[in-house]
Amino acid sequence: MVAYSETMITQDKTVSPTQFYTWKNYRCAYEVHNPTNSPPESIPLLLIHPIGVGLSRQFWQRFCREWYQQGHRNPIYNPDLLGCGESDMPHVAYTPNDWAEQLQHFIKTVVQKPVILVAQGALFPVAVELVQKEPNFIAELALSGPPAWAVITKKTPEWQDKLIWNLLDSPLGNAFYRYARGEKFLRDFSTRQLFDSADAVDAEWINTLQKGAANPASRHAVFSFLAGFWRKDYTQAIASIKQPTLVIVGETASSISQEGKKESPDERLADYLNVLPQGRGIKIPGRNVLPYESTTEFVGALA
Repeated sequence: MVAYSETMITQDKTVSPTQFYTWKNYRCAYEVHNPTNSPPESIPLLLIHPIGVGLSRQFWQRFCREWYQQGHRNPIYNPDLLGCGESDMPHVAYTPNDWAEQLQHFIKTVVQKPVILVAQGALFPVAVELVQKEPNFIAELALSGPPAWAVITKKTPEWQDKLIWNLLDSPLGNAFYRYARGEKFLRDFSTRQLFDSADAVDAEWINTLQKGAANPASRHAVFSFLAGFWRKDYTQAIASIKQPTLVIVGETASSISQEGKKESPDERLADYLNVLPQGRGIKIPGRNVLPYESTTEFVGALA
Protein backbone atom coordinates (compact mmCIF):
# COMPACT_ATOMS: atom_id res chain seq x y z
CA MET A 1 0.00 0.00 0.00
CA VAL A 2 1.39 3.41 -0.96
CA ALA A 3 1.26 6.08 1.72
CA TYR A 4 0.74 9.58 0.39
CA SER A 5 2.59 12.59 1.74
CA GLU A 6 0.56 15.05 3.81
CA THR A 7 2.47 17.95 2.27
CA MET A 8 0.35 20.75 0.86
CA ILE A 9 0.41 20.78 -2.94
CA THR A 10 0.54 24.23 -4.45
CA GLN A 11 -0.61 24.95 -7.96
CA ASP A 12 2.83 24.89 -9.56
CA LYS A 13 4.37 22.04 -7.57
CA THR A 14 3.89 18.32 -7.66
CA VAL A 15 4.69 16.12 -4.69
CA SER A 16 5.23 12.42 -5.20
CA PRO A 17 3.62 9.85 -2.97
CA THR A 18 6.07 8.04 -0.73
CA GLN A 19 8.44 6.04 -2.89
CA PHE A 20 10.86 3.29 -1.94
CA TYR A 21 14.24 1.94 -2.97
CA THR A 22 16.27 -0.97 -1.64
CA TRP A 23 19.63 -0.62 0.06
CA LYS A 24 21.35 -3.64 1.62
CA ASN A 25 18.02 -5.49 1.54
CA TYR A 26 16.35 -2.71 3.54
CA ARG A 27 13.37 -0.78 2.20
CA CYS A 28 14.06 2.94 2.38
CA ALA A 29 11.47 5.67 1.88
CA TYR A 30 11.67 9.05 0.20
CA GLU A 31 9.55 11.68 -1.50
CA VAL A 32 10.30 13.97 -4.40
CA HIS A 33 9.04 17.52 -4.82
CA ASN A 34 9.34 18.17 -8.53
CA PRO A 35 7.93 21.44 -9.92
CA THR A 36 6.43 21.13 -13.38
CA ASN A 37 8.28 24.26 -14.52
CA SER A 38 11.67 23.41 -12.99
CA PRO A 39 14.48 24.48 -15.36
CA PRO A 40 16.57 21.51 -16.58
CA GLU A 41 19.71 23.08 -15.13
CA SER A 42 18.26 23.38 -11.59
CA ILE A 43 20.40 21.57 -9.05
CA PRO A 44 18.26 19.36 -6.78
CA LEU A 45 18.28 19.80 -3.01
CA LEU A 46 18.91 16.68 -0.93
CA LEU A 47 17.68 17.10 2.64
CA ILE A 48 19.14 15.30 5.68
CA HIS A 49 16.67 15.31 8.56
CA PRO A 50 17.75 15.32 12.23
CA ILE A 51 17.61 12.28 14.52
CA GLY A 52 15.46 12.39 17.63
CA VAL A 53 12.24 11.09 19.13
CA GLY A 54 9.72 11.01 16.28
CA LEU A 55 11.91 12.88 13.79
CA SER A 56 11.96 11.91 10.13
CA ARG A 57 11.72 13.55 6.71
CA GLN A 58 8.48 15.18 7.94
CA PHE A 59 10.77 17.69 9.68
CA TRP A 60 11.29 19.36 6.29
CA GLN A 61 7.66 19.79 5.21
CA ARG A 62 7.38 23.45 6.24
CA PHE A 63 10.65 24.18 4.46
CA CYS A 64 9.46 22.50 1.24
CA ARG A 65 6.22 24.47 1.22
CA GLU A 66 8.01 27.77 1.85
CA TRP A 67 10.73 27.03 -0.73
CA TYR A 68 8.18 26.90 -3.52
CA GLN A 69 5.99 29.67 -2.14
CA GLN A 70 9.01 31.97 -2.39
CA GLY A 71 9.27 31.09 -6.08
CA HIS A 72 12.21 28.67 -6.18
CA ARG A 73 12.02 25.77 -8.62
CA ASN A 74 14.72 23.29 -7.61
CA PRO A 75 13.57 19.68 -7.28
CA ILE A 76 13.75 18.48 -3.67
CA TYR A 77 14.65 14.94 -2.61
CA ASN A 78 13.55 14.25 0.95
CA PRO A 79 14.53 10.76 2.20
CA ASP A 80 13.89 8.97 5.47
CA LEU A 81 17.14 7.72 6.96
CA LEU A 82 17.20 4.06 7.90
CA GLY A 83 15.52 3.63 11.29
CA CYS A 84 13.25 6.64 10.79
CA GLY A 85 9.90 7.51 9.26
CA GLU A 86 8.71 4.99 6.69
CA SER A 87 12.11 3.36 6.15
CA ASP A 88 12.89 -0.02 7.68
CA MET A 89 13.96 0.06 11.33
CA PRO A 90 16.45 -2.76 11.97
CA HIS A 91 17.65 -3.33 15.52
CA VAL A 92 21.22 -2.08 15.00
CA ALA A 93 23.48 0.70 16.26
CA TYR A 94 23.62 3.26 13.45
CA THR A 95 26.66 5.40 12.63
CA PRO A 96 27.04 8.44 10.35
CA ASN A 97 28.91 6.18 7.94
CA ASP A 98 25.86 3.89 7.68
CA TRP A 99 23.55 6.76 6.79
CA ALA A 100 26.15 8.25 4.43
CA GLU A 101 26.36 4.92 2.58
CA GLN A 102 22.56 4.87 2.36
CA LEU A 103 22.49 8.37 0.86
CA GLN A 104 25.41 7.56 -1.44
CA HIS A 105 23.36 4.72 -2.90
CA PHE A 106 20.31 7.01 -3.08
CA ILE A 107 22.16 9.71 -5.02
CA LYS A 108 23.73 7.28 -7.47
CA THR A 109 20.64 5.18 -8.15
CA VAL A 110 17.67 7.55 -7.65
CA VAL A 111 18.82 11.16 -8.05
CA GLN A 112 21.61 10.37 -10.54
CA LYS A 113 23.00 13.91 -10.63
CA PRO A 114 24.90 16.30 -8.33
CA VAL A 115 22.93 17.81 -5.45
CA ILE A 116 22.98 20.65 -2.95
CA LEU A 117 23.20 18.88 0.40
CA VAL A 118 21.23 20.48 3.25
CA ALA A 119 21.99 18.94 6.66
CA GLN A 120 20.19 19.73 9.90
CA GLY A 121 22.03 20.04 13.21
CA ALA A 122 24.17 17.16 14.43
CA LEU A 123 23.55 15.18 11.24
CA PHE A 124 26.38 17.25 9.74
CA PRO A 125 28.75 14.26 10.24
CA VAL A 126 26.59 12.32 7.76
CA ALA A 127 27.15 15.09 5.22
CA VAL A 128 30.89 15.07 5.95
CA GLU A 129 31.09 11.31 5.38
CA LEU A 130 29.00 11.59 2.20
CA VAL A 131 31.19 14.33 0.72
CA GLN A 132 34.24 12.15 1.28
CA LYS A 133 32.56 9.21 -0.45
CA GLU A 134 31.03 11.03 -3.42
CA PRO A 135 32.61 14.49 -3.87
CA ASN A 136 31.56 14.69 -7.52
CA PHE A 137 27.90 14.28 -6.61
CA ILE A 138 27.89 17.10 -4.02
CA ALA A 139 27.79 20.51 -5.70
CA GLU A 140 27.34 22.61 -2.56
CA LEU A 141 26.49 22.21 1.11
CA ALA A 142 24.29 24.07 3.56
CA LEU A 143 24.56 23.44 7.30
CA SER A 144 21.54 24.33 9.39
CA GLY A 145 22.50 24.91 13.02
CA PRO A 146 25.58 22.63 13.03
CA PRO A 147 26.93 21.38 16.39
CA ALA A 148 29.17 23.50 18.59
CA TRP A 149 32.77 23.38 17.40
CA ALA A 150 33.91 21.80 20.67
CA VAL A 151 31.46 18.97 20.04
CA ILE A 152 32.20 18.30 16.36
CA THR A 153 35.95 18.16 17.04
CA LYS A 154 35.97 15.89 20.09
CA LYS A 155 35.99 12.11 19.83
CA THR A 156 34.31 10.14 22.59
CA PRO A 157 35.87 6.82 23.64
CA GLU A 158 34.43 3.83 21.78
CA TRP A 159 33.87 1.97 25.05
CA GLN A 160 31.77 4.87 26.31
CA ASP A 161 29.57 4.87 23.21
CA LYS A 162 29.03 1.11 23.50
CA LEU A 163 28.30 1.35 27.23
CA ILE A 164 25.64 4.02 26.71
CA TRP A 165 24.15 2.04 23.83
CA ASN A 166 23.91 -1.10 25.97
CA LEU A 167 22.27 0.87 28.79
CA LEU A 168 19.72 2.36 26.43
CA ASP A 169 19.13 -0.85 24.48
CA SER A 170 17.50 -2.47 27.50
CA PRO A 171 14.11 -2.69 29.21
CA LEU A 172 15.01 0.52 31.05
CA GLY A 173 15.72 2.29 27.76
CA ASN A 174 12.50 0.98 26.28
CA ALA A 175 10.57 2.40 29.22
CA PHE A 176 12.32 5.75 28.79
CA TYR A 177 11.39 5.84 25.11
CA ARG A 178 7.74 5.22 25.90
CA TYR A 179 7.87 8.15 28.31
CA ALA A 180 9.77 10.33 25.81
CA ARG A 181 6.99 9.86 23.25
CA GLY A 182 4.53 11.64 25.53
CA GLU A 183 3.40 15.19 24.89
CA LYS A 184 4.82 16.56 28.15
CA PHE A 185 8.37 15.34 27.52
CA LEU A 186 8.34 16.40 23.87
CA ARG A 187 7.03 19.86 24.69
CA ASP A 188 9.39 20.42 27.63
CA PHE A 189 12.47 19.20 25.73
CA SER A 190 11.61 21.21 22.62
CA THR A 191 11.07 24.37 24.66
CA ARG A 192 14.22 23.87 26.74
CA GLN A 193 16.65 22.77 24.01
CA LEU A 194 15.38 23.40 20.48
CA PHE A 195 13.14 26.45 20.04
CA ASP A 196 13.75 30.11 20.80
CA SER A 197 10.09 30.66 21.67
CA ALA A 198 7.84 28.30 23.59
CA ASP A 199 4.95 29.52 21.42
CA ALA A 200 6.68 28.00 18.39
CA VAL A 201 6.35 24.51 19.89
CA ASP A 202 2.97 24.09 18.25
CA ALA A 203 0.48 21.26 17.79
CA GLU A 204 1.86 20.44 14.34
CA TRP A 205 5.32 19.85 15.83
CA ILE A 206 4.11 17.71 18.74
CA ASN A 207 1.69 15.68 16.61
CA THR A 208 4.35 14.99 13.99
CA LEU A 209 6.80 13.76 16.62
CA GLN A 210 4.25 11.55 18.33
CA LYS A 211 3.21 10.03 15.02
CA GLY A 212 6.85 9.46 14.06
CA ALA A 213 7.62 7.76 17.37
CA ALA A 214 4.57 5.50 17.37
CA ASN A 215 6.63 2.53 16.14
CA PRO A 216 8.84 1.51 19.10
CA ALA A 217 11.50 0.28 16.65
CA SER A 218 12.23 3.96 15.91
CA ARG A 219 14.08 4.05 19.22
CA HIS A 220 17.17 2.34 17.77
CA ALA A 221 18.18 5.33 15.64
CA VAL A 222 17.54 7.68 18.56
CA PHE A 223 19.57 5.54 20.96
CA SER A 224 22.42 5.35 18.43
CA PHE A 225 22.49 9.13 18.36
CA LEU A 226 22.29 9.48 22.14
CA ALA A 227 25.07 6.91 22.56
CA GLY A 228 27.38 9.21 20.62
CA PHE A 229 28.40 7.02 17.69
CA TRP A 230 28.53 10.26 15.67
CA ARG A 231 31.04 11.89 18.02
CA LYS A 232 34.59 12.11 16.70
CA ASP A 233 37.09 14.75 15.61
CA TYR A 234 35.98 15.97 12.17
CA THR A 235 38.46 18.86 11.95
CA GLN A 236 40.51 17.47 9.07
CA ALA A 237 37.46 16.17 7.22
CA ILE A 238 35.80 19.60 7.42
CA ALA A 239 39.00 21.30 6.25
CA SER A 240 39.01 19.02 3.20
CA ILE A 241 35.53 20.07 1.99
CA LYS A 242 36.20 21.87 -1.28
CA GLN A 243 32.57 22.60 -2.12
CA PRO A 244 31.04 26.01 -1.35
CA THR A 245 29.47 25.63 2.11
CA LEU A 246 26.91 27.88 3.77
CA VAL A 247 26.68 27.81 7.57
CA ILE A 248 23.35 29.06 8.94
CA VAL A 249 23.25 29.65 12.70
CA GLY A 250 20.40 30.83 14.90
CA GLU A 251 20.80 34.11 16.77
CA THR A 252 20.09 32.23 20.01
CA ALA A 253 21.77 28.94 19.03
CA SER A 254 22.63 26.73 21.98
CA SER A 255 24.23 23.35 22.62
CA ILE A 256 22.81 20.36 24.46
CA SER A 257 26.31 19.03 25.18
CA GLN A 258 28.33 20.46 28.06
CA GLU A 259 31.33 21.13 25.80
CA GLY A 260 29.42 23.64 23.69
CA LYS A 261 27.38 25.48 26.33
CA LYS A 262 29.80 28.42 26.67
CA GLU A 263 30.08 29.04 22.94
CA SER A 264 28.21 32.03 21.45
CA PRO A 265 26.53 31.86 18.03
CA ASP A 266 29.16 34.27 16.66
CA GLU A 267 31.95 32.05 17.96
CA ARG A 268 30.35 28.97 16.43
CA LEU A 269 30.08 30.68 13.06
CA ALA A 270 33.67 31.91 13.22
CA ASP A 271 35.01 28.48 14.16
CA TYR A 272 33.43 26.85 11.11
CA LEU A 273 34.40 29.62 8.72
CA ASN A 274 38.01 29.53 9.93
CA VAL A 275 38.31 25.91 8.77
CA LEU A 276 35.99 25.56 5.77
CA PRO A 277 37.97 26.37 2.59
CA GLN A 278 34.91 27.88 0.84
CA GLY A 279 32.70 28.73 3.80
CA ARG A 280 30.17 31.51 4.13
CA GLY A 281 28.04 32.19 7.17
CA ILE A 282 24.87 33.93 8.23
CA LYS A 283 22.85 34.33 11.42
CA ILE A 284 19.06 34.35 11.35
CA PRO A 285 16.39 34.56 14.06
CA GLY A 286 15.73 31.32 15.90
CA ARG A 287 17.59 28.73 17.90
CA ASN A 288 18.37 25.17 16.84
CA VAL A 289 15.62 23.99 14.45
CA LEU A 290 15.75 26.85 11.97
CA PRO A 291 14.00 25.21 8.97
CA TYR A 292 10.96 24.66 11.20
CA GLU A 293 11.01 27.61 13.61
CA SER A 294 12.29 30.31 11.23
CA THR A 295 11.22 28.82 7.92
CA THR A 296 10.86 32.04 5.92
CA GLU A 297 14.23 33.40 7.05
CA PHE A 298 15.93 30.05 6.53
CA VAL A 299 14.66 29.72 2.97
CA GLY A 300 15.73 33.29 2.23
CA ALA A 301 19.22 32.66 3.59
CA LEU A 302 19.63 29.39 1.70
CA ALA A 303 18.30 30.80 -1.57
